Amino acid sequence: MSERARLAAVSVDLDEIPNYFGIHGLGDPTGSCRTLVYDVAMERLVALATELDIPLTLFAIGRDLERAEAASQLQRALTFGFEVANHTYDHRYDLVRLEKSEIRRQIEMGTSAIERATGQRPVGFRAPGYTVNDVVLDTLSEVGMKYDSSVFPCPVYWLAKAVAMALISLRGRKSRSVQDGPGVLIAPTRPYRVGRPYWSKGSGIVEMPVQVTRGLRLPFIGTTLSMAGERGAAGLARMCVGEPMINLELHGIDVLDVDDGLQALRAHQPDVRISWKRKSGSLRAAVRGLRARGYTFVTLREAALHHS
Repeated sequence: MSERARLAAVSVDLDEIPNYFGIHGLGDPTGSCRTLVYDVAMERLVALATELDIPLTLFAIGRDLERAEAASQLQRALTFGFEVANHTYDHRYDLVRLEKSEIRRQIEMGTSAIERATGQRPVGFRAPGYTVNDVVLDTLSEVGMKYDSSVFPCPVYWLAKAVAMALISLRGRKSRSVQDGPGVLIAPTRPYRVGRPYWSKGSGIVEMPVQVTRGLRLPFIGTTLSMAGERGAAGLARMCVGEPMINLELHGIDVLDVDDGLQALRAHQPDVRISWKRKSGSLRAAVRGLRARGYTFVTLREAALHHS
């Protein structure tokens, strides 16, 4: 592939619904809504990716693959040319606060669960909540991961997360989320090899940062596109044009809404109030806008090899 090729990747974090209850400090949900991402969202994601002719990179949580239905969905995804990557075993938002031995266990158990489910060993990693540190990234190198895609150098997201966590605390609840350190805000926005600290360039593992727009570093992720609508999503895509690599990150919940059984999140998470069909329209607008400007869609594994 040419050095001047414009690449884009669309990745999806397959966080199941209990994780969102944890973010908002709510008790665990019960019933069928617990597994909506694998049971409902995956079908929609595959249909959307097939329509747009794009390969997805799916970041899977190892423990979810104990369900045969979830493992089967990942096996099917591989037949479409998708990549399956590691999102830890338990999705501990406090991964960076754990001892190195537990960090390694979370990564290795996630890898093993994916390999059992799909027959393929993952080479990419994304941390829960985008939060990493030098220990996590060193461990990824030690266990043979080829790339990380966790660094999110976005001031708007960083501030919004801090405010949201403070408001949750004021309401007497405790969020499971962990706020990243401010150093991430000066990290490179383009693929780089990490140094020490991880927000500087060096010779470590390849980092594929989560996308921000040029200039203002606005978040270019599924939640933002959903809230922006089709016109806004197309506009945000235009603000990314010129980057050699665009890494659009989604979550499975980006193709779900309250009518799928998420009424309990309605008061806490505005994007679930938007219909999944409307949200899908925003994703289409962003992808088509990038393709019209010469971007070729690949998996994150392919993109990381290009930038290694």
